Order: sequence, then structure tokens, then C-alpha cells
Amino acid sequence: MSQGRGWSEYYEKLRDRPPRRTVVAALDAFGERTDALAVDLGCGDGRDVVEILRRGWNVVAVDAEPAALSRLAERKLPGAERITPIVSRFEEVPLPIGVQLVNSSFAMPLCEPERFHELWERIRAALPPGGRFSGQWYGQRDSWAGRPGMTFLSREQALALLDGFDVEMFEEEEADSTTPRGKPKHWHIFHIVARKR
Repeated sequence: MSQGRGWSEYYEKLRDRPPRRTVVAALDAFGERTDALAVDLGCGDGRDVVEILRRGWNVVAVDAEPAALSRLAERKLPGAERITPIVSRFEEVPLPIGVQLVNSSFAMPLCEPERFHELWERIRAALPPGGRFSGQWYGQRDSWAGRPGMTFLSREQALALLDGFDVEMFEEEEADSTTPRGKPKHWHIFHIVARKR
């Protein structure tokens, strides 16, 4: 199976799922805003982008898989003219000036530790006071821990990275379930919403 076809099947399994509660909580915390700017790193086919657009925001949608952004374009979402799609690895994309929200749902852990920490420093620098990060990081008891090219954090490490932020959500989840591709997995996840001081 080609990698492109593999991602297409993955996006098909996730189609029509609701936005993640972390991005909803972050957007709720901002209250009514229009024309604010969000960046969705690892946007996939737009599960969270739909909600960001619904709230009247502009969004830079970043994904390394062209299939993801093709599927996002095919959705013909209301407000689609407010999407700026970028095909890139999210570790490499410049973060725009004026971004108020950086969302990265289940994506940041998919880069090796040095790049993860570099990206986090760029996110910290890009967000103004009052800007927010929402997303998920993986814990050390995740069954994928030890895979090359991925980052796993202890609870203490994750909280240390959030120094300088008001942590509005930090929920630690451990559960046995399956991946969207149907593989059994033990998840160890930190669900995060944090506001820069």
C-alpha cells in the first residue's frame, strides 16, 4: 500500500468526527472574536479547522501530507476563503506574526525530541501574551514510547515546558483502545490548553 493511499484511508476513518475538546476549550476561552488568526499544525483533513472557521477565525492549515489538504479543500467549508493551506512538515513552517492560537492535535509528538523542543520554543516565541496553545503531547507510558522519530514526555517534563503559561487544561489520560487504523494501543496522553502570560 502506498503511503498516500494509507493516509487517505486514515482520513476517511476520521471524517465527520467532532473537533477535539482542547481546541473547543481554547476557542471558548477567547470568547467572541472574529478575524483572529490560528495556526493548526498537523491539521489532517480539517477536523479542528471546521470549528476554528465556525468561530470566525482565519486559519493557517499545515500538514506534510498533500492528501490531507486536498481533502480539506474538497470539504467546501463555509468560510473556506479564510484558510491558508501549507504543505510542509510543521517543524519547518514559519509561524506567522499575529497568531493568537496554535493548535496541534496529536501531531507534535510525531517529531523527534530535538525538533519537538525547537518547535515548542518557536511556538512560545510566536504567541503574544494572552495567546494560547491547544493540543496533545504523549506520555512515557504510551505503547509507542521508544519509536524513533517521536517524542514522549513525563508529566513533570510536560508541565516544565508550560512554564510561563497559565495552564487552563492539563488532563492526563491513560487508556487501552485502538488507533483510527484499528490497531490495539495503550494511550498515555496529556490534553493541554495553555495561555501565555
